[in-house]
Amino acid sequence: MLRPRRRGLRLAVPAIVLGAVLAAPGVAAAAPPHEADTSHRTDASLRQLADRHRLPIGTAADDAALTSDAAYREDITTEFSSVTAENVMKWESLEPERGQYDWAAADRLVETAEANGQQVRGHVLIWHSQLPDWLTENEASISTEEFREIVRNHIQTVVGRYKGRIAEWDVVNEAFSDTGGLRDSIFLRKLGPGYIADAFRWAHEADPKATLFYNDYSAEDVNRKSNEAYALIKDFVATGVPIDGFGMQAHHSANYAPTTMRENIQRFAALGLVTAVTEADVRMQLPVDGTKLQAQANVFSVLLSSCLAERSCISFTSWGFTDKYSWVPNTFEGQGAALFLDENLQAKPAYEAMRNDLLLTEPVRGKRGHGRG
Repeated sequence: MLRPRRRGLRLAVPAIVLGAVLAAPGVAAAAPPHEADTSHRTDASLRQLADRHRLPIGTAADDAALTSDAAYREDITTEFSSVTAENVMKWESLEPERGQYDWAAADRLVETAEANGQQVRGHVLIWHSQLPDWLTENEASISTEEFREIVRNHIQTVVGRYKGRIAEWDVVNEAFSDTGGLRDSIFLRKLGPGYIADAFRWAHEADPKATLFYNDYSAEDVNRKSNEAYALIKDFVATGVPIDGFGMQAHHSANYAPTTMRENIQRFAALGLVTAVTEADVRMQLPVDGTKLQAQANVFSVLLSSCLAERSCISFTSWGFTDKYSWVPNTFEGQGAALFLDENLQAKPAYEAMRNDLLLTEPVRGKRGHGRG
């Protein structure tokens, strides 16, 4: 559980403010200063509150922090019912040399999650980034047939190792470019656009009960990228490709909140798919101030509330939970503070906003299984 010192922070966002944010178009304007609404304050963790909604609430886990930071480890255990491997299940980490797998860190994550009664999201099987050098540096010399076998073997080896132990897999990640169409990746160049459907078929063969996701960023709203993903997935459904879900990464900045996220979730549900928020964080231009923190809280609230309101949204995961280990400052110059606990694991307004969402939203879910059964 979050240590008691956080309970003294008067940061909760009243429901009326959160409702206004959900109705506001686009920009997540900062709410005026106010006193916290403490009438619903409890000592419950995010995990306990989300259980009322039958919604796994998760975080990406940093392996080095898990092994060296006891406070970080405590919060992962008590605050979250789901964990995602931030890096240790990516191809370069699992198979740094061809045919030589290093399972130690990934196994440790799965075993720790199981010991803590947590589900695991597998991330990621096919992605254009963080690939092993032996694959990318030999692209020209590997034939199409050999490359296809390499990819199939990788997917089935990884999924097969954790069969029955990983609830959700991000099978293909970020296949669409920011300018339209499929991304120019090693997979597209070597195998053509059919690699996406094949990846789902191979993953399904390895674990028929796992819930298989296509995952992408900047696709929470109904927009160009989510439209392209929708068209592809609609075709997959029509042709029997075994895809189960659409993952919305939800990497955002504090000055914009999605406006059509529920509509987007609903249209994928109409195809028979589930959805999930898979990598949420909300960065801001540094330095931090109270206005930016409140705007950040508003965006987190829109993301979580949109998922809570739709039964087909089956999990909510943030990409980390403390600014101490966030990827954002090393990627976006001059930006940071993207998570709901600060570098000292102290609660920010976003944490209290999420707690209020979980406390005040009426549950819409019954029991739901994963995958095809």
